[in-house]
Amino acid sequence: MPERSESDSRKLLRRLRDVLGAQSKGQERLDRITHLIADSMQTEVCSIYLFRDPETLELCATEGLKPEAVHQTRMKLGEGLVGRVARTNTPVNTADAPGEKGFRYMPETGEELFSSFLGVPIQRVGEKLGVLVVQSKTARQYSDDEIYALEVVAMVLAEMTELGAFTSDEDGMRALHRQPVMFRGSTGQEGAAEGNVWLHEPRVVVTNPVADDPLTEIDRIREAVGKLRVSVDDLLSAASLDKEQKQVLEAYRMFANSRGWLRRMEEDIHSGLSAEAAVEKEQSAARARLEQVPDAYLRDRLHDLDDLSNRLLRILTGQGADTGAEMPENPVLVARNIGPAELLDYGRKLRGVVLEEGSVGSHAAIVARALAIPLVIHARKITTEALNGDHILVDGDQGIAHLRPEETVARAFRDKIAMQAEAQKRYASLRALPATTLCGTTVSLQMNAGLMADLPSLENSGADGVGLFRTELQFLVRNKMPQRAELAALYARVIDAARGRRVAFRTLDIGSDKVLPYMKPNDEPNPAMGWRAIRVGLDKPGVLRMQMQALIRASGERPLTVMFPFVSEFSEFQQARSHVLREMHRERLLGHPVPARLDIGAMLETPSLAYAPKAFFDLADFVSIGGNDLKQFFFAADRENERVRRRYDMLNLTFLDFLQGIIARCAASGTPLSFCGEDAGRPIEALALVALGLRSLSMRPASIGPVKALLRRVNIAQARAVIDDARRRGDESARPALMDWLATQGT
Repeated sequence: MPERSESDSRKLLRRLRDVLGAQSKGQERLDRITHLIADSMQTEVCSIYLFRDPETLELCATEGLKPEAVHQTRMKLGEGLVGRVARTNTPVNTADAPGEKGFRYMPETGEELFSSFLGVPIQRVGEKLGVLVVQSKTARQYSDDEIYALEVVAMVLAEMTELGAFTSDEDGMRALHRQPVMFRGSTGQEGAAEGNVWLHEPRVVVTNPVADDPLTEIDRIREAVGKLRVSVDDLLSAASLDKEQKQVLEAYRMFANSRGWLRRMEEDIHSGLSAEAAVEKEQSAARARLEQVPDAYLRDRLHDLDDLSNRLLRILTGQGADTGAEMPENPVLVARNIGPAELLDYGRKLRGVVLEEGSVGSHAAIVARALAIPLVIHARKITTEALNGDHILVDGDQGIAHLRPEETVARAFRDKIAMQAEAQKRYASLRALPATTLCGTTVSLQMNAGLMADLPSLENSGADGVGLFRTELQFLVRNKMPQRAELAALYARVIDAARGRRVAFRTLDIGSDKVLPYMKPNDEPNPAMGWRAIRVGLDKPGVLRMQMQALIRASGERPLTVMFPFVSEFSEFQQARSHVLREMHRERLLGHPVPARLDIGAMLETPSLAYAPKAFFDLADFVSIGGNDLKQFFFAADRENERVRRRYDMLNLTFLDFLQGIIARCAASGTPLSFCGEDAGRPIEALALVALGLRSLSMRPASIGPVKALLRRVNIAQARAVIDDARRRGDESARPALMDWLATQGT
């Protein structure tokens, strides 16, 4: 950039800083800024459009358009040239604005007089805040230097918008990080919690976007980049890294050592930005470019650039996790996403978790269930709105997070928590009682687990045993494959803690959305139906054999129950079962004690296994219906897709008829059958399953009390009759009929 342009940019930014620093209302600041920019760039018009909501832009200040249009002119995202800038996060520069495709004529503004149009996004690290526009009567395209200068100004406006420089009660404009906001996401784990925000990756706030001394700022950026490079080199020198981890860090090092990256930041500093603002400007620009790239690999590099930029900002500002900030009371973790090991590090200190990403079957969701803390996923953009210490309500039942809630909302939420606590007291009184219905039918209620931390719930919940122990968590929380001795010691502690109760160990269930950090991920178009679970075990028999050896040695001479996940056909079960029997024989030859009783079963999660040969049901020691996967494959409804996963009812009579067929096949072979999954822990669904003939259900510990309470108050024969009547009437679902019947029972 020519020296003259650099000086002009610095001069404009200094004048802009003076305006921002003056004591004035938000609207007055905006008006002065538009006048300043129009004067400095010698254009007739300068306008600032800010988002009123995620889909609506509003003209908030202008120099040159009709003043009565301010706060009256609004447009949707993508509408007109201004909306196009906001949607694409890229500038629009044209000498003939009315002739541009998509131009929207707004007569209330008087802009038809102006031919030339230049609009640039006001954005902060991917967060869309608004659009900055200049216009002139003369038909011309703005130069690259002018575009760059306006982008630099927009960067400063983004930082000041973030700090609330343009908001005030009198103006009626929404202040960031101050108003109540509700985030509607999805349920990752049920429950309700009230607390204060703890950001997993604290948001870096840049308070000095404009700098007077570019040489000092360049020294700062070079020193910070040097520290960043050393830190990446230190990570690479770690002896415990495997090949895949080294490849990821090599990509980090490539970006950190990029001369182009540093050169662009230095150019931004020469234009008048501080070192911190220069980092954020390049981070925002890189995001905007890569979000338009169709190549998935290149889009993934966005995360590498984000991580490096955030590390660099923390070095420059001293903000972040390593500054000694104290976790607030009743912390609720807020993050874009989080791994299982990191979540376990927080442990039971957390009252709840809210994630922008994640899935119902993700590592974080599994750990949250194990820790019995509410989890909301898909809460888009909460990390850009929340600040450490903000008051937050987490409604895991509805998949909603209330940030900085109004007192009326908080009072209603506390009433809900109090009602749940009162119900838990009632459930606790049933802990030692069996789940026996009024007609004398007794149902075994077991719990799902995956961590040692789960095991105290065996006593506290009144569970009869562990119907599903997820063994993959011990693989997921490590950065390398666990050793056989480690696993054997852990499994032994689990069996010890069960105190004679049955524990069904599910073998390694990885793949789909559960990818081991030390295994090369497979780019599969539909991983839920891809290389996962028992398919991985049979293709990687060394891992399966090692896990079997650990389980056999952990049990000693005590009973051992093993079940294989995602079995789709009889031959898969035969192969997996033969691995277990071979390891049993091998352990005997070595003189090691072996289980006094060995039960080998399968999880029925695919419709195909329901139609397996009778020999499968005869050979299996037990079958466990994996309700979560079976339902999604039966209805062809991805349980990670919010548009469809709640569309199909588990009490749909077609699905109940399908389950009835499985129950009949197991009964014909005398094969014990259980149902495991989220639906087992919902009282109405549990009632229907028992009415069909199931006598064993496995669920999260917190669900045992509510399910037991309902079962002890009903007659199963009558419930079955209600379902049969609904079927004869041609009802689609048995739910309405069961709900009406329960109302007559006073339950």
